[in-house]
Amino acid sequence: MKSRRTRRIIVWLAGMGLGVLITSLIVTLVLPWMGPQAGNPISIQKYGYQYFFWTALPLGLMFVTWLDYFMKTEILPK
Repeated sequence: MKSRRTRRIIVWLAGMGLGVLITSLIVTLVLPWMGPQAGNPISIQKYGYQYFFWTALPLGLMFVTWLDYFMKTEILPK
C-alpha cells in the first residue's frame, strides 16, 4: 500500500512539473514566433501568472493521466 502511495505522489509531482515545464517552453519559445510582434521574447511575468497557471494546470493533468496509466497507480478508476 505504501508503494502505491509513493508512486501516486511521484505521478502528481512529475505530471505537474512537466506541465509547468512545457508551459514555460511554450510561453518563452513558441509565442514569440506568433502574433503581431513576432520575434520579441515574452516573459512569464508579461504573459501573466494567472494565464500561466490556467495553461499549466490542464497540461499537468494530461501528464498525470498518462503517467497514472503507465505507472498503474489507479488514481483514475477503471
